[in-house]
Amino acid sequence: MTQATEHPNWSNRWTFILAATGSAVGLGNIWKFPYITGEYGGGAFVLVYLACIALIGIPVMMAEITMGRRGQENPVDASLDLAKEAGQPPFWGIVGYAGVLAGLMILMFYSVVAGWVLEYVLQSASGNYMVANAEQIEANFGALTADFNRQLLWHSLFLIITLTVVALGVTKGIGKAVEILMPLLFVMLGILLVYSFINGDPAQAIAFMFQPDFSKLSGEAVLVAMGHAFFTLSLGMGAIMVYGSYMPRGASIAKTGLIVAGLDTLVALVAGLAVFPIVFANGLEPSAGPGLMFVTLPNAFAAMPGGAIFGTLFFALVAIAALSSAISLIEPGVAWLERRGIKRVVAVLGLGMLCWIGGIASIHNGDVFNFLDNFTAKYMLPLGGLLIAVFVGWVMSRNHVQAETQMNDSDMAKWFFTLRYIAPVGVLLVFLHSLGLFGG
Repeated sequence: MTQATEHPNWSNRWTFILAATGSAVGLGNIWKFPYITGEYGGGAFVLVYLACIALIGIPVMMAEITMGRRGQENPVDASLDLAKEAGQPPFWGIVGYAGVLAGLMILMFYSVVAGWVLEYVLQSASGNYMVANAEQIEANFGALTADFNRQLLWHSLFLIITLTVVALGVTKGIGKAVEILMPLLFVMLGILLVYSFINGDPAQAIAFMFQPDFSKLSGEAVLVAMGHAFFTLSLGMGAIMVYGSYMPRGASIAKTGLIVAGLDTLVALVAGLAVFPIVFANGLEPSAGPGLMFVTLPNAFAAMPGGAIFGTLFFALVAIAALSSAISLIEPGVAWLERRGIKRVVAVLGLGMLCWIGGIASIHNGDVFNFLDNFTAKYMLPLGGLLIAVFVGWVMSRNHVQAETQMNDSDMAKWFFTLRYIAPVGVLLVFLHSLGLFGG
């Protein structure tokens, strides 16, 4: 049984924007987007990516915000209430349940990687890798990922920080945190960008990321752009929906969605411009995945003036991005338990313990880590996004949707067409591609 509780609200629209941007900006913005941009045609890929943000990311984000603000509930109860309002069966509660479960499963392994980042903040500050050669730096990362106790310590510390913020509540905890963390992230990223341009090779980095190479723009590249446009905005895991339920009534859903998508894309582009001049100036190869962050960049910082200071700044930046995302991963589940009459602190501790145990399993067994990563990315998030697009586009009353979004008839018609036909096809292609059933 649900219990009537006072529903919290953000103090203003910008708090929602910062919270949603914090949810969207994560580890992938720092290394994945810049790398795939260079791999798949530079400026040509960026154009396709922006088109995918416009045709898939923003429409689905607006739909998820709409469900949250209309439902004024956590993702599960919002989905059930809106289905009832539309005269549809409670089956649609699956949208909320899947989102809550996906967020918790992602946090189980995400907190482990975030723990590595915290370790590297300490290593940078202490100058640990500044006197090491390339082989030692690579061996150092291997030693960390093979050390159960060190990983457990950092995984636990990161979760404690995350849970403390969420336990403090929507306005005093999450709201205050993002109002501090996100501006700090933007300032730190700007400082790193200036440092990188002064001490690195910005010309080569700009060519790597933005010089159009249409020969690399294959069907595979388009699908990769689609997939990243969808995943980078944290869609399909309930975070945007529950944040949308805290959104002030007078705020424009369309404008807010555009701003969040724009800030997320800007952070990804600037992160690339801050990282790759350093990499190229030291003759290092940009590589995808954790290797870029934990091996290549420490090598670069070790060879540069002020490397210890700016290495610490960089990993602190990544830690902030990870924390702002982690907060949004657990909040949908906490909000759902709160609605069942469970006190927020108890809900946070319960779900936190579940994620802590899942993290221990991920540290102990790489297969668990890979399963959680692949299952959420390949199955749960794309299907969650697909269901959101279908639910708002086809199930909810169009009049109710228009009343919530406050869009004029012309803009509403364009968005609805995109949401009903283009976005679902795009998400479905991403789903099939991630399973290896389409596009290679």
